[in-house]
Amino acid sequence: MAHRFLIKEIALQAGLGVATVDRVLNGRAHVREHTRKRVEQAIKELERQELNLATTGRKLIVDVVVEAPSRFSDEIASALDAELPMLHPAVVRPRYLLQETMTTSEVVEVLRSIARRGSHGVLLKARDVPEIADAVGELHRHGIPVVTVVTDIPLSARIAYAGLDNRAAGATAAYLLGQWLGSGPANVLITMSDEHFRGEEEREISFRRALRTRHPQLRLIDASGGRGLDLATEERVRNVLNDGTSVAAVYCMGGGNKAILRALDLQRQVPVCFIAHDLDRENVPLLRDGRIQAILHHDLRQDMRSACQHIMHYHKLLPASAVSPSSSVVVVTPENIPDYIASRFRP
Repeated sequence: MAHRFLIKEIALQAGLGVATVDRVLNGRAHVREHTRKRVEQAIKELERQELNLATTGRKLIVDVVVEAPSRFSDEIASALDAELPMLHPAVVRPRYLLQETMTTSEVVEVLRSIARRGSHGVLLKARDVPEIADAVGELHRHGIPVVTVVTDIPLSARIAYAGLDNRAAGATAAYLLGQWLGSGPANVLITMSDEHFRGEEEREISFRRALRTRHPQLRLIDASGGRGLDLATEERVRNVLNDGTSVAAVYCMGGGNKAILRALDLQRQVPVCFIAHDLDRENVPLLRDGRIQAILHHDLRQDMRSACQHIMHYHKLLPASAVSPSSSVVVVTPENIPDYIASRFRP
């Protein structure tokens, strides 16, 4: 396996022993496939971080554990990588574990393995369930701080949450839909990827509350549970619309917007407005083409900066006053797509 890094650097990045990495690099027997892939991934991560490796300062190894569709987890990794050169006075070296789906037991085992091998901190996007909250507490007892990102686990021992104000986002979506749809009765299709992702749950609670207060004439049709994955999301939407129910608007709190639109197209339904979250590789073209009317956007780079600064503050490398706040919700239409996003997803 070709590489240009010291074995000890690869071992540190992979969270493995030097002897294990040496066996992998030299193609020796009795190496598990999972271990070989972890070494390959560590080398790729070091290649991305190469400009940052020569920077002086205390090195912090930070594990990034994310359960999300790849279109969104890729955005998280890209945002963090872009912030790495500016995270002074420390040198942050992320180790990524990004998976589209993980069972609760898989997440718990990942967090326990981090506790065993050691880390300077964890950035975690996972469901808010007791077992995962307990695993966060175990990391805390090992002196490993956890910052939840995008979606929170508020009753855990995490030191901070870095991400969108999801209650404000849900209320904003309700306000926009009310303006678009007017005062007449209408059906609104809503989807969450998983109710145990606290961020989406908070969006839904706030959205429902705002509609009950200001627009009680709007009826909600719920097609949640597809985890933001295309096939599962499309099936959920088709199931709730198979009786001919018409919808005037859509609010997608998670992902899978192409799948939602496919299901609507099969019913020959064109909603008046479609509101979604996140400027990713799927949503930007849909926004440009007028299939989505508005995206509730939050600056992931700012969130990643804030998350890492919380970890630096934990290790007494930054004062609390230097920690950046999380990002605010921004309504993006086809007319105001940020330049740095537009340049990444040009048609």
